[in-house]
Amino acid sequence: MRKVAVVGAGKTPFGAFAGRDLRSLAVEAGEKCLANAHTQPGQIEAFYLGNFAGPSFAGQNHLAPYISTALGMRGIPATRFEAACASSGSAFFHAVSSVAAGLYDTVMVLGVEKMTSQPTGRVTEILAAAGDCSGEIAAGSTFPSLFGMIARRHMHDFGTTREQLAAVAVKNHENGLLNPDAHMRKAITIEQAMNARPIAEPLGLYDCSLISDGAAAVIVTAADNASEYTDKPATVLGIAQASDFLALDEKEDITTFPAVRAASRKAYAMAGMRPADIEFAEIHDCFTIAEIIATEDLGFTVRGNGGPFARSGATRRGGEKPVNASGGLKSKGHPVGATGVAQICDLMQQIRCEAGPRQLARHAVGLAQNLGGSGATCVVTILGAAR
Repeated sequence: MRKVAVVGAGKTPFGAFAGRDLRSLAVEAGEKCLANAHTQPGQIEAFYLGNFAGPSFAGQNHLAPYISTALGMRGIPATRFEAACASSGSAFFHAVSSVAAGLYDTVMVLGVEKMTSQPTGRVTEILAAAGDCSGEIAAGSTFPSLFGMIARRHMHDFGTTREQLAAVAVKNHENGLLNPDAHMRKAITIEQAMNARPIAEPLGLYDCSLISDGAAAVIVTAADNASEYTDKPATVLGIAQASDFLALDEKEDITTFPAVRAASRKAYAMAGMRPADIEFAEIHDCFTIAEIIATEDLGFTVRGNGGPFARSGATRRGGEKPVNASGGLKSKGHPVGATGVAQICDLMQQIRCEAGPRQLARHAVGLAQNLGGSGATCVVTILGAAR
């Protein structure tokens, strides 16, 4: 298997863009990525698209060639990947795998979602289809209610508090305020987060990620070829994808995600690293409880200590394990099909020292954790500065 490098990255701002359609967002991110890698469409040998629900949100099927041809890529394989909120993380995993296996030398991975074209109720319904439609969704569950149950159980088992959940939101809003591409650039206090309008007890408004539009793209190539594109590549040190049950009632324990544990274990083994070796991370904080549980499942803290770990400041930009310096899904935004690749772009910004006021002191090795549904899919990627 060949070593693989990321040599280009580009993304749109995340937000609510009434005058933009799905393809225009994707093309903007793709063109920025091509320019960042100093390359042309004709050098891309395959196009992998991550998109969760373009047919439902935007009324468009057959999305991969719809977008790749708009970017000037014709005649190459163009394939869409769907894995709920981990759609583009999965596309990235398969792109890296195909380059490592020698099927292609250079692949573009692009994630996109246009969510605000539908009213909030319809968005909630579309997102819910990533759960178990025959069981929990038929009974009226939504993802806020499912993660509310997860949060309540974590509180019961480990003493996690509302204040600890709020600490995640406050920290991520603080980071997002410094991110010019973030959807919600707004500082909040612990009191605001704790007293916000309830969404699904114990989760309030500031515990939940945003309904966003946006796109992100990266180019991966064989590491031996990276110098043809950039003098600042990032090496894929480890990557893995794992899966689990969709429905909460099929899981043995809803306070941990086996897919996260399995994917991280494999990614650490591939990289020859331990959790302590990770200098910073972009974690899938679709809800504040998801970040708390992820820090446990990824081995950043022990089981049940995710809440105190967050409240202690350990995950702040100046803490021992900075998490979501981008603002995370909570502040940066969560156009679901774009999220996984956007996390890779955020790792690249830090590794290349291009994160502006969010730049971390330690930034040589970063981890991205992209979750699908209530833990049914997870992709974990470890990137490192090329040496």
